[in-house]
Amino acid sequence: MQLNDAQLLRYSRHILLNELGIEGQERLLSSHALVIGAGGLGSPVALYLGSAGVGRITIVDHDVVDVTNLQRQIAHNLERVGWKKAESAREAIAAINPDVAVEVVTTRADADLLNQLVAQAHVVVDCTDNFETRHAINRACVIHRKPLVSGAAIRMDGQLSVYDSRSSGNPCYACVFPESTDVEETRCATMGVFAPLVGIVGTLQAAEALKLLAGIGSRLIGRLLMIDGRDMAFHEIALPQNPQCAVCGQQHRN
Repeated sequence: MQLNDAQLLRYSRHILLNELGIEGQERLLSSHALVIGAGGLGSPVALYLGSAGVGRITIVDHDVVDVTNLQRQIAHNLERVGWKKAESAREAIAAINPDVAVEVVTTRADADLLNQLVAQAHVVVDCTDNFETRHAINRACVIHRKPLVSGAAIRMDGQLSVYDSRSSGNPCYACVFPESTDVEETRCATMGVFAPLVGIVGTLQAAEALKLLAGIGSRLIGRLLMIDGRDMAFHEIALPQNPQCAVCGQQHRN
């Protein structure tokens, strides 16, 4: 997709980057991102992907905007309390960049829906807050060989990684957090979350997604970035693939 004069002006600060330039911006305009979840993480992800000029964005979220969301979910406002979050996020993107094609899905992301949507996307961004959905997203990404940018935030702690099954040897989400593991679900409604932390994690997710789409830089593949919001400390953990993984292990590959 060639940039017109208005787009050359709008994206001029991207175009000035040696790593990106006109070709990279054109790749973004021709790309399709699937964002699952339009809450604390999904808000900055959706806004930055939209402002950066990703040509097509699909946002999936079945929930509605509540006043308690406004402490951290920056895509929403008081006027849109009671709206579907996906529709509110679409409105927020349109206010910044009306040229982006935003599609919304306001039903719960189950395996069948994910199988359909993931197959159409160039990158998938997981902004959900429960392990069942995270694992369903991961399975669909492994099946369709789509890169997955996964983030999480609770209390004062965040984490981020990129799972890319297009190359052998890369771990998937289930390698790190197996479905069989007895993981206690923690929700913002009961545990709380530091408002800027979801912005930090979500912004980093957007950055990783944009790098994947534009084909620039190195990515957080095989690396888990841990964020301590109390001391603003960042730590990195190497993530090897689990050859016995029930999702991406060798015996489970086609």
